[in-house]
Amino acid sequence: MPLWQVRSETLTQLKFKLVTSDGRARAGVIETDHGSVETPAFMPVGTQGSVKAIEQRELVEVGAQIILGNTYHLYLRPGGDLLQAAGGLHKFINWTRPILTDSGGYQVFSLNDLRDIDETGVTFKSHLDGSMHLFTPESVVQIQRQLGSDIMMVLDECAPFPSDLEYARRSNAMTVRWAERCKIAAENQGPLYGHSQALFGIVQGSVYPEIRTQSAQALVRLGFDGYAIGGLAVGEPAEVMYHIVDVCEPILPTDKPRYLMGVGTPENLIEAVSRGVDMFDCVLPTRNGRNANLFTRKGDINLRNAKYKADFRPPDEECGCYTCRNFTRAYLRHLFQVKEILGLQLATIHNLSLYLLLMSEARNAILAHRFPAWKSEVLRRLKLEKEDSETVSTQL
Repeated sequence: MPLWQVRSETLTQLKFKLVTSDGRARAGVIETDHGSVETPAFMPVGTQGSVKAIEQRELVEVGAQIILGNTYHLYLRPGGDLLQAAGGLHKFINWTRPILTDSGGYQVFSLNDLRDIDETGVTFKSHLDGSMHLFTPESVVQIQRQLGSDIMMVLDECAPFPSDLEYARRSNAMTVRWAERCKIAAENQGPLYGHSQALFGIVQGSVYPEIRTQSAQALVRLGFDGYAIGGLAVGEPAEVMYHIVDVCEPILPTDKPRYLMGVGTPENLIEAVSRGVDMFDCVLPTRNGRNANLFTRKGDINLRNAKYKADFRPPDEECGCYTCRNFTRAYLRHLFQVKEILGLQLATIHNLSLYLLLMSEARNAILAHRFPAWKSEVLRRLKLEKEDSETVSTQL
């Protein structure tokens, strides 16, 4: 029997229950040792052990069931050994609910001028001090063991867009080989802190359906606790992204969670839910919030726009979050104009609240078998007040 088929007794398979479907849209429950996650679910991004501009207490209040951390950044600071001494990431950041950690594969893509890739792994030049670090499939699993995340991701290469067919083919073949090495490492080593750690494979293959098909089939043969679709939202048109999800979805097991990585706008999430995706993460709600750009049920608003100077309505009149219950567009605009930190916090609370509420509503619509009608109405209203807002910086 191949080694990757031997599962350590110290590992417990992630439990996923598919409650019901409405078309291809799914409502399920992921069970971890740190609690349950009802799907569809959005995961706020806490790259360095903190979701930017919002406290852990507030994350609970807005309904976050699970958050995401990044192996690459947490490895550099504060470091795996320190996190292990602290008892893992949950204890270090005082978060008692589930955590998923990305493997650093996206940094292979985004830091392409600071890394070299070969079969062994990825050699990074730290963006902090220029020091060199080798990430292998095995070391990435070891770091995530030190983090103690509930869901670990395999090391993968996110091919840039555009990529030619041959590059995408070679890249995906290596990603599959890395995935097998990650699986062996995870099953041989086991978790450090007494709670189980699941491992997800990542489907790659750029925008080429035939490579995506081969990738998904190979990962399913290896057998993972869940499956992510990676390498999208990197510049390709939205319709291409949806098509790739359509290609992958029928191949992925119905009894395992499906995770679309790094996506996206509210419209993107709703479209992907309708295509059978269960889990999402994206920096948009927090990044845009820090830049005065709010998502509402009637499209986006840019609070830097002068027309909101004396607008005493809540940011979203149909939203019941703390921000919308207590503050006006005029006040939030004022906070951004005078560069008060509170503006970043209140905008982030609202944007995350909207994302999490949309996922909750999508779940309820699926459970009631009225998802298509719900989707149609929500998408129609999201487009009502799309404004030609000024370009917003990606950093504040």
